[in-house]
Order: sequence, then C-alpha cells, then structure tokens
Amino acid sequence: MAESTQTSDLKEFQLHEKDTGSADVQVALLTRRIEHLTEHLKINRKDHSSRRGLLKMVAQRRSLLDYLSKTKADRYKHLIEKLNLRK
Repeated sequence: MAESTQTSDLKEFQLHEKDTGSADVQVALLTRRIEHLTEHLKINRKDHSSRRGLLKMVAQRRSLLDYLSKTKADRYKHLIEKLNLRK
C-alpha cells in the first residue's frame, strides 16, 4: 500500500515520464513523509530522534520550496495549492 501511494505521488508531480528527482517530486514525497511522522509523534511524544528527523525533513522541504519560488514561480504556486501547504 505504501508503494502505491508513493508512485501515485510521483505520477502526479512528475515533469516527464522518468522524472524522479525534480524539486516538485521531492517536495511531494517529503510532504507525505512529514505527515506520516507527525502522526507518529502525536502518539510517541518522547521520540526525540524522530522529532529531529522531522525537523530536518521540514528544513529540506523549505529549501526546495524556496528554490522553486525563486526559479519557477508558476510551478511553486501549483505545488503549494496541490499539497495544501501554507503561504
């Protein structure tokens, strides 16, 4: 089941058929992992190592979004609307 949601995320944000590394795809995958880890941390409040990983993922996503906003503003706007991210 996890693989099917990951591949559906890939297909939705790919720029071309074999695209797996564009900023759009990376942001989508990071967003899904962040949502999953956030739910984990609601249950396991004292899991500090996972919290640190979450913060690193959020920072990585933020830097990718900053890159997109500076270079490809239309793709950035489409991406934040599609993923329901604030801003």
